[in-house]
Amino acid sequence: MHIHSFLPAAALATVVSAVATPRILDNTVPAKLNKFQYIGMNEAGPEFGEKVFPGKKGKDYAWPNNTAIAHFIDKGMNTFRLNFLMERLIPDKMTGSFNAEYLKDMEDSVNFVTGKGAYAMLNPHNYGRYYQKIIENPEDFKAWWTSVAKKFKDNPKVLWDTNNEYHDMPQPLVVKLNQAAIDGIRSTGATQLIHVEGNSWTGAWSWKKSGNADTMGALKDPLNKLVYHMHQYLDTDGSGTKAECVSSTIGQERLVEATQWLKANKKVGFLGEFGAGDNAQCKTAVAGMLKYMQANSDVWSGWNWWSAGPWWGPYIYSMEPKDGKAYKGYIDLLMTYT
Repeated sequence: MHIHSFLPAAALATVVSAVATPRILDNTVPAKLNKFQYIGMNEAGPEFGEKVFPGKKGKDYAWPNNTAIAHFIDKGMNTFRLNFLMERLIPDKMTGSFNAEYLKDMEDSVNFVTGKGAYAMLNPHNYGRYYQKIIENPEDFKAWWTSVAKKFKDNPKVLWDTNNEYHDMPQPLVVKLNQAAIDGIRSTGATQLIHVEGNSWTGAWSWKKSGNADTMGALKDPLNKLVYHMHQYLDTDGSGTKAECVSSTIGQERLVEATQWLKANKKVGFLGEFGAGDNAQCKTAVAGMLKYMQANSDVWSGWNWWSAGPWWGPYIYSMEPKDGKAYKGYIDLLMTYT
């Protein structure tokens, strides 16, 4: 859970075993213990101004800065979660047609990332909602995903993320929506990894008590290439809104139950959002969390920091080079855990 709906400041193909637990890899990278395959950054901006539709580029929202992305790639990152809005991409109704301008900007962003050899993770940043209303029709959601997957299915460097942070929804509906997305994507012939997210803001620390642990394992993918995408912040309520962390060990502590679930159910996980303030206690907590994940890299495939993007301004977790508030304090630390 996190708060980031700000208006701008300016206005594997193979499944292998590692330590008896399946690890999803691409065609070329061998399994390595204590090694992540996917590391990088959330890129925010296209989902800003989330109550203004369709919104105007440059006023209500912005696409990521390619120069910043290239900088991160030079640092050694290889995975960028591109956050956008369902309503801007396919307006009016989920079964409708594309907004040509927004689609073109998305294609340009994806092509830049993947052209550099990195992965572009497509994430509708909608919290299980469409125009702020809970998505209740899995068939419409399947149709939306089918349309999107057709556009990007031939790019092997694209990753799919079904939706950002389902929350305050019936648990069976969250499972049905995830399954509908899987079915829609696979119906196009797309073979890339699919990230699925749980209820209760897909929190790692709440994976068990939320009901995700009891239900999400039932998801079916004919290619067996699902990744369980979780988020975890280290402030008191896990909201990702504070610079202070609970303790210097809270990072590892909040991942233990989720790690146990991944191992017990032979699933692969990914920490799709985390962030913390630039202070000594938080740095120790983040380092401990990543070290713990690295030691359990048989089930944790990687991570994305929240967040970079051109319009963050003074946001406490901003990693936008080189003036983001967290950039100097964290960039070298993060690249220690690759």
